[in-house]
Amino acid sequence: MSRPLDAVLEGCRALIGERCSTNASIRDQHAHGEDWQTPARPDAVCFAQTTAEVSAILALCHRHAVPVVPFGAGTSLEGHVTAVRGGISLDLSRMTAILEVNEADLDARVEAGVTRQALNQHLRDRGLFFPVDPGAEATIGGMCATRASGTNAVRYGTIRENVLGLTVVLADGRVLETGTRARKSAAGYDLTRLFVGSEGTLGIITAARLRLYGIPEAISAAVCQFPDLAGAVETVIAVMQSNIPVARIELLDEVQMRACIRYSKLDGYAERPTLFFEFHGSKAGVAEQAQAVEEIAGSFGGSAFAWATSEEERARLWKARHAAYYAGVALRPGCKSITTDVCVPISRLAECMLGAKKDIAASGFTAPIVGHAGDGNFHTMILVDPNDPAEIARGFELDRRIVARALAMGGTCTGEHGVGLGKREFLLREAGADAVEAMRAVKAVFDPRGILNPGKIFMN
Repeated sequence: MSRPLDAVLEGCRALIGERCSTNASIRDQHAHGEDWQTPARPDAVCFAQTTAEVSAILALCHRHAVPVVPFGAGTSLEGHVTAVRGGISLDLSRMTAILEVNEADLDARVEAGVTRQALNQHLRDRGLFFPVDPGAEATIGGMCATRASGTNAVRYGTIRENVLGLTVVLADGRVLETGTRARKSAAGYDLTRLFVGSEGTLGIITAARLRLYGIPEAISAAVCQFPDLAGAVETVIAVMQSNIPVARIELLDEVQMRACIRYSKLDGYAERPTLFFEFHGSKAGVAEQAQAVEEIAGSFGGSAFAWATSEEERARLWKARHAAYYAGVALRPGCKSITTDVCVPISRLAECMLGAKKDIAASGFTAPIVGHAGDGNFHTMILVDPNDPAEIARGFELDRRIVARALAMGGTCTGEHGVGLGKREFLLREAGADAVEAMRAVKAVFDPRGILNPGKIFMN
């Protein structure tokens, strides 16, 4: 270990004792997320329990120019938590306090290590819920850092629209409080939105104030299957253009359905392109929405809806959808997934998704497609042998074709997973050199020594 690192470890051990660990297995656990990137161990892992501890650790690391990589649940898909330059992995998963719930104003303040499931379990008896649902057992801090989205975004928006303010520790240990409890403000720069999606490169989020919503009077889910992918995608476009306020529209192609049927035991469904719907509102409103959507689906070849009205059946369907990544990977044991995350204007979704399907067929890869189709976002899981460099290279070529098509349609390379390591080459193509240089300038102001999650977002 270098002498600067020795000094940091000595200071961290004095501050948090045994919660500063150099144990090899703990370092291995913090060397990767759920991605295809090559793991890279941190030199040590520090488990922080308070904002004050995060502040003190960052001040130490800033003084000695030691890298810091924030770590939550480790579920990211773009290499965000990989310690490519060593240093400290700062684990916030023990910061699990729900600090405030303001029922009258529909907001709550929580620490970064709170998961969406834990928050919603806490809120349920109050008749409230937090809607942002990326699927994984993600922490709120990680969701804010990666600008997460998920299955409910078509109605409730992404994490960006549902964060009122943040507690952020800067690289030198200073603590910022951004935003207010007010629903709008025109006071100065919008620092909250600057840190949302910054992927731990500008500061470390230790708490967030979130918008809450009342649990709907009625919730109903349905599954509709189609003879071909085109009919399913055209149904999504027609539903969105009809301005029907569905809560969720999730699309699984026939390969992904095969994976989910096997992995999640979805007996009774065929291996065909499938839409999962959920409707929120009054009983009358839900019935009206569902009838309108069923008519649209029927016009594009959709079979009769299979209704899931009980909470248990809805939970089974959405658990299967949330396990789609693991189901897809299980189609080829031992593989890794190069996961695309393109998002396009809804009018171009059919062209983009069907084009990706043709590219997959030509490539010979097994690559299930699953997407939050209601907002034009879909994922292709390109399953590759991690020990075969030639196959990995072919996988990346397929990835680049899918992304290039989306960018040409006015879309983005990443709708919700973030840039991390995996999408860095696409950021320049999407944003342009001048915009990327502006981002670098912002990074230099907030992190002049370059210690915060180095190597992420930018190519060098």
